[in-house]
Amino acid sequence: MAKGREPSGRKSSERAEGIRKGRFDARMDPLFARFNASVSFDKRLYAQDIAGSIAHVRMLAKQGIVNAKDADAIEQGLREVREEIEEGRFEFLEELEDVHINIENRLREKIGDVAGRLHTARSRNDQVALDTRMYVKEQVSQVCGDLAELMRALVDVGERTVDLVLPGYTHLQRAQPVRLGHHFMAYFQMFRRDWARFRDSLHRADEMPLGSAALAGTTFPIDRSAVANELRFARLAENSMDAVSDRDFIAEFLFDAAMVMMHLSRLAEELIIWSSSEFGFCTLPDAFCSGSSIMPQKKNPDACELIRGKTGRVYGDLVALLTTLKALPLTYNKDLQEDKEPLFDAVDTVRSSVRIMARIVHGTEFMADRMLQAASDPTLAATDLADRMAREGVPFREAHERVGQAVRDGSRDEDRGALPSPEEMVEARNHPGGTARMQVMASIRAARAFLRSNALKKGLSGCADRVVRKE
Repeated sequence: MAKGREPSGRKSSERAEGIRKGRFDARMDPLFARFNASVSFDKRLYAQDIAGSIAHVRMLAKQGIVNAKDADAIEQGLREVREEIEEGRFEFLEELEDVHINIENRLREKIGDVAGRLHTARSRNDQVALDTRMYVKEQVSQVCGDLAELMRALVDVGERTVDLVLPGYTHLQRAQPVRLGHHFMAYFQMFRRDWARFRDSLHRADEMPLGSAALAGTTFPIDRSAVANELRFARLAENSMDAVSDRDFIAEFLFDAAMVMMHLSRLAEELIIWSSSEFGFCTLPDAFCSGSSIMPQKKNPDACELIRGKTGRVYGDLVALLTTLKALPLTYNKDLQEDKEPLFDAVDTVRSSVRIMARIVHGTEFMADRMLQAASDPTLAATDLADRMAREGVPFREAHERVGQAVRDGSRDEDRGALPSPEEMVEARNHPGGTARMQVMASIRAARAFLRSNALKKGLSGCADRVVRKE
């Protein structure tokens, strides 16, 4: 028994039979009991579960469904249970199946049978839907904040490296010179889209399902709007059957997380390539690299490789949930217990990956001379030479063919004049979205304005306003 637990007078195995009494003659098979239990992972929802229960019992008292004295005892007991959990004095018992029964059981140990009134007018079906929605809304806020920090890191390094020129690539072949700052601002755009997707997903997660009970609602005169206001939900779920079985909001979170991981993986791959001896464009921070057990000279880009590897893991979380949902009839089915482990795994993976990448970006050093040397490859001027000929009246397709022939033969036509320098080539693209310095700096200023904007602050606070409130 954990410190702080009060004797209940019943063995935990007996307490576990509480919701089986009346309908079942036999105890649950021990092997199935372990298979059925979810408390090892859904205990993460304790704060949401308790906040939802407090809002629910307040509403029951307001509606005269539970008397005020009992409601006060239940609320105080729930506060004490939350304190025990947060102080590490609470023992979650596998035989009590899930976080909901563990908390309810501990409440009963503390205040007696009056705890049983808490479950009036609700089911675990709408209870778990409520808890999960509250958790997802909170995590949307956290991920939005993490992405904002990564975007700031990309803008900072973009401005710091705006005057460094390197080859841009297509098909991983040298193509045309670009500014390194322009390259990093491309990733800023990716993560800004990710931020917007998460922000938009909040709208669909922000529905209050409590009151749907098992699937058809309840016969008690509840006030769902009062609970929604207490828990800061934007609106009520409109259909009780959909409310207890909908997990679209989790699938959407997982898709958004998978997109973030895909973008992180692309950036990680480029840093891995650039830091190799063959490229030598950058040096990754020591704090995010490891050595070899046998080769003393090695500096391995482990953090980037792990981000790249964990991308597949989050893809798997999304596919696992979609597969679970694909053939479920209405309404609640126990299959839906399988929604939480992919969600929790994706939350942990994407948040740590984003935060680590922000630190890698800030700490990476770039080799200006090596990049400029690569960008000075004369073949990178081919498009500019074809453009020059086109401006002189040669049809572009003919100019393209003539320059391609010269590259193939390794020769230079004297009438084409001197090759433009890498700096001249990047400055020649002087239009919005181009590589000229003024255009890259304009994109950086716009990015900083976005990060400072009321829209971004409102987006983040809009998420945060809806997280679980500590009483």
